[in-house]
Amino acid sequence: MASVSELTCVYLALILHDDEVTVTEDKINALIKASGINAEPFWAGLFAKALAKVNIGSLICNIGTGGPAPVAVAAPARGPAPFTTAAPAKNDKERSICEM
Repeated sequence: MASVSELTCVYLALILHDDEVTVTEDKINALIKASGINAEPFWAGLFAKALAKVNIGSLICNIGTGGPAPVAVAAPARGPAPFTTAAPAKNDKERSICEM
């Protein structure tokens, strides 16, 4: 299970990314101080180094897409129909973060 310090840095890195600010150790530490959370000091540097050369937006949008999509399998001729669910209709005003 993740520690409070680790989760704090995850959320602060996402906040910085959302505000289009480069994720750095100093900026994470400034937000930790402003939030009043007692975080272990090594986490800010660890996250800053890990995210330095990562496209965070791409990382967020591609979570769980480790490979090709599963292949659809035809139902047997005499068996029951396969279980399917329809995707919910999208409202024109709603867009996911990955579509922006």
